[in-house]
Order: sequence, then structure tokens, then C-alpha cells
Amino acid sequence: MHHVGLALPVLIGSTLAATTDPSLWTTATLGGKTFVNQGLVGFGYIPASARDSYGETLGGLGSAIALQKGTFKAGLNGTFTGRLIAQPDRGYNVETTIDWQARQHSFDFVLSPYYGKNKLDFDTAAKTFGIQYKSTLLYSKAPGLPTSGLDAISSIPNTTIYPVLPAPGSGSSKISVDAEGLVLNTDGSFWTSDEYGPYIYRFGENGTLLQVIQPPTAILPTIGGKLNFTSDVSPEFGRDANQGFEGLTASSDGRTLFALLQSATIQDGGGDKETNRYTRLFAWDVSTPGITPVIGEWVVPLPQSKKGKTYAQSEIHALTSTQFLILSRDGHGHGDDDNEAESSYKQADLFDISNATDIHGTKFDGATPVAPKGKLDKSVVPATYVPFVNYLDSKQLVRFGLHNDEPTDRTLIDAKWESFALAPVLDTATPDDYFLITMADNDFITTNGTALGKPYSASYGQDVDTQILVWRVTLPSVPRGSVAVSLGI
Repeated sequence: MHHVGLALPVLIGSTLAATTDPSLWTTATLGGKTFVNQGLVGFGYIPASARDSYGETLGGLGSAIALQKGTFKAGLNGTFTGRLIAQPDRGYNVETTIDWQARQHSFDFVLSPYYGKNKLDFDTAAKTFGIQYKSTLLYSKAPGLPTSGLDAISSIPNTTIYPVLPAPGSGSSKISVDAEGLVLNTDGSFWTSDEYGPYIYRFGENGTLLQVIQPPTAILPTIGGKLNFTSDVSPEFGRDANQGFEGLTASSDGRTLFALLQSATIQDGGGDKETNRYTRLFAWDVSTPGITPVIGEWVVPLPQSKKGKTYAQSEIHALTSTQFLILSRDGHGHGDDDNEAESSYKQADLFDISNATDIHGTKFDGATPVAPKGKLDKSVVPATYVPFVNYLDSKQLVRFGLHNDEPTDRTLIDAKWESFALAPVLDTATPDDYFLITMADNDFITTNGTALGKPYSASYGQDVDTQILVWRVTLPSVPRGSVAVSLGI
């Protein structure tokens, strides 16, 4: 079994400097405040052929990550340690979906920030974020009844406890889960957002299902007027296929849960990159167990290319009750399905709903589109969206032995980035500074893989390691101390 090793703390060049050289900084303005991207300060990776404790390939890890509460702390010589929880999606499904049980993995890490301007080689750079696999938790609908990654070609009728649930086949008691977002709760339970429903599930500390949140009618996928959760084809109404709740986050006190569709619903122009820009953000009050009313809904305008093609989003993170980080990107880079090495857009951007129209409980939650054919209803004001951290900045990548575009090798930036975790730098001199940790989803691509106990070699023909980037950012709108409290620091 191949285990991921934990690199020892390293001191490289100006590791102990206060921060990066200001010549590397970029800024963004939102809500009258200046946000600063101080640059890339850490890089690591998990080998594509690594295995979990069940002997399965450790892949798809960047679908969602979260810092385990109470674990992040400052170490010696300017280093930081903590435990990262990573949640893959539905297993190795490049060729077809498989009966793979949803799960999360625990990793211990050591971050040794590198603030220098000198270019590190790839192997040296990878020592700035050492990471070691620890354990795996499997998800179940009930004890002894695992979840499945198989396409949701059927459903389980609603009960007094649960709504209609996606299922892998007629008569199946399993639920089909394509896990994406992850929020950890103080009681050990956790929220997971899903693509099939798209639903939001709360699992207990032991991985057993406790609760299900079903979104409004406007989001539920239908074909011929009936619920149809398949991911094989786009529905006639509701969320597009494989474009469910990619983004999931919570307020710092854990009382409000936010979820964002990857792109627009079908009735709002979904299914076409030229018209699927206007996606929807939802907020639920989750302060009372078992009672989760929708308390807000807003339209978020996703970025588009010069040719008018939408860059779908893959993750969000709440900074305040109205401001969020959002990860929007293309799918090019190492592991791209179409073997396109050059990426055009991978960014951790910002959006603000302060002045946006709250459409929850209106006609737009029913059959009425909010953006028919991609044209936003004139009565609706969308969120304010601004670019922020550019993952493709060559000045940053080259400092860590990475690059964009050819050659296609392990030093090429990964194609799919889908997760955020935020931690304070724990320096009283810079109380608004944070480490933004982001991890890629490698789609389980390896030439030496194992899925459901059977070996496989991905047709991509190369190992695609799971890359991890760490940025240092200044976030002036975040209430001081709120991130530390939410992490149990």
C-alpha cells in the first residue's frame, strides 16, 4: 500500500520573512475595501497512485476540503500544522459511474511558507506543504447500507423523514451520492452537497445519514414533468446534469448554510456555455436540528471568456454574511479530458450579495425562469463579482517549479481545482491576513489505480498527482477572530 509521506519542516531562502515581496502582490476592491493577494506561499501534492486504508486509490480529493476543528496551530520556525479533511466525489468514473461508497479522508500537514522571489525547483517547492494520509470515513444511508456513486437512474419514494432520494436502480435501498461540498460542524456531524439531487446531506460523526435538505422546485431536475436525477443527460428543467451544488459553505457561527449551483439551471440558460452564466446561491437557517428553511436566494453572474463562454464555479467560502470567495475555472491543464495543456481561467474570485435581489419565495422558485435563455430578468439585481487570485499567474507558478501550458508533465498545473480552506496566519501584526488552501481534483487519473478492489490504468496515460496550493491573502472584511473561532483555535 502506498502511503503519502509527511515532509519535515523546511527552511528555504526567506521562509521566515514576514510575507512576500510587494512586487508580487495584486489587489481587488469590493464593498469599498481593498483585498490583497500576496502570492503563492506553499505547494504540495499527493501522488496519483497513493491508496487509502481500504486499498482504494486516493483520488478526486480536491472536490471538497475542510480544516478539522481544533487542529490548526503555529509550529516552530514559522511553520504551521493541522489536519485537513478531503472529500472525493464518486470514484473513478472516467469511463462509467461505479458502485463506489462516498467517503472522506484525513490528512496531517505541515505548511512551511516560502516568501522568497527566487525560483524553487519542483521537488524543493513540494516540501513547503508536506502532507500525510491518516484515515478514511465511509458514508452510509443507514448502518450496513453504503451510499453509491452509480448514476441515479431511479429514486426512492419520499417518507416522513426524507424527500424523494436519488437511487442507482429500481428497488435499490442505496442512495446515489456525487459528493462535492463539505462543511464540518462542531458536534462532529458534517454537511455534504451533492450533484445528483442536487441535495445537501448531513451525516453523523460515524458517516451515517441524519438529514436531507431538498432545494426549491426550480432546482429539482425533471424530464417529462417527473423528477429524474440522472447525470447522463440534461433534464428539461432544473439543475443541469453534473452541475449541482458544487459550492457549499457556512457562516462562521455555523447557523447559516450556503450552496451555489455550478452554473445556471436549464430554464435559466443552462446546458450551453454561452447562456449558463446566471447561477443561484441559496441560504438555509440550520440553527435548529431538523428544521432548515430557505432564508435567502440570489443570482450570481459567473465570469465568461472573451468569446462569451461561461467559466463554471467549483467552490465557495463565506467571508461574511454577504461576501464570499468563489472558485471559477476552465477544465484545461494536467488531466484535461481533451488533453489541452493551456488554461485560460482558474481563479479564487470574490462576490458580494449586499445589493443583490433576494428572490427566495418568489415566482422564480417555481416554473418562472429568472434568466430565460441567459437573459437576466430586469427586476433582478445580481451579486457583484470581482476577480481576485489568479492561479495561472506565471510569476507565482515559476517560484514553485510549476507552469501553465506545455509540456504536459507533473509540473503542469492541474486541470480541475474545486476546494477552499481558510486559516488565519496567527500574527497579531497582520490580523487580516489568511492562508487560502486549495486542492485539485485529479479525477482518480493514474496508471496504477485500484477501484472496487480491481486494478485500472486511466486512458489519459499519465499519473496526475493531486496538487495543493497555498496563497497568502488579506481579507479586510472578515470579522477579526471569526475564522479562528470557527476553526476552534
